[in-house]
Amino acid sequence: VQLQASGGGLVQAGGSLRLSCAAPRSIFSINVMGWYRQAPGKQRELVAAITTGGNTNYADSVKGRFTISRDKAKNTVYLQMNSLKPEDTAVYYCNAGSPSVVLRGSYDSWGQGTQVTVSS
Repeated sequence: VQLQASGGGLVQAGGSLRLSCAAPRSIFSINVMGWYRQAPGKQRELVAAITTGGNTNYADSVKGRFTISRDKAKNTVYLQMNSLKPEDTAVYYCNAGSPSVVLRGSYDSWGQGTQVTVSS
């Protein structure tokens, strides 16, 4: 199943965006959810992850600025992005899996991401 991210856009540096990603209940309820991003010419990287129990993990580059959360009632994971910087510009994706899969980003397929562009 390919998960679709939404909520991207163009924002000035210092601004905020909230990304959303809905998943089938069968996937959302048992898996770690992860947000990834890929900037032009760079490899895709894990930005944030959240377990079914609500434990979170963040890349050092976004700690203190981004917050990942999950809504069990809506089977949706969010990424609240504050204090955005031009270097946050990338296509953002979400995906789900076991902890090791989420950490490695070793998925067979990816859904359509959402573009985030931060202007200086």
